[in-house]
Amino acid sequence: MTTEPQHPFPNCRRVGDILARIGDKWTILLLMAIGDRRMRFGELHRAITGVSQRMLTVTLRNLEHDGILIRTVYPTIPPRVEYELSDRGRSLKLALVPIAKWALENQAEIEEARQRVREQDPG
Repeated sequence: MTTEPQHPFPNCRRVGDILARIGDKWTILLLMAIGDRRMRFGELHRAITGVSQRMLTVTLRNLEHDGILIRTVYPTIPPRVEYELSDRGRSLKLALVPIAKWALENQAEIEEARQRVREQDPG
């Protein structure tokens, strides 16, 4: 008779789903790029090096659906669309600042450790 092990944190799947969404590289870069201002799609695309238009569109849509971004459409021809962080988005950005600081403080040592592993296992 086997029993399913009890997970110490019953909401792990839900937390994991949210962390996967907010932890991808485009989300983090977008949050830092937009800061506390409103930006248009083109401005964001220029501010985030390497992101394709498609990935930026997907990321913006996901963050809007999660209530992290506010999308405002102005009735002009052509329509003008601006994005800004919601209160939830600003609180997320604040939570990410210490993680970004940690990453920068540990970047050199992490790169050295990775290099040691590559040298030990070249294949």
